[in-house]
Amino acid sequence: MATATLTSKGQITVPKSVREALGLDSGDRVEFVETEKGEFAIIAATRSIQELNGKYRGRRGKPVSIEEMNAATRKRAARSR
Repeated sequence: MATATLTSKGQITVPKSVREALGLDSGDRVEFVETEKGEFAIIAATRSIQELNGKYRGRRGKPVSIEEMNAATRKRAARSR
């Protein structure tokens, strides 16, 4: 298993084996996607969105309306001020 240490600046070096498996090069972006409470997946942001098709099937909650999305956006924006 590959491991990394968090620096005082909040940075990590992604181990070579992980970079190779994700196809990452210098300057590429990664996304941290919460899969469960306290667990995250690292996704190479350089990949096509089509590659994610079906990856999170069954992990969605109930569908939300546009009004609920707008309310959540307003609430989050108010907290960031």
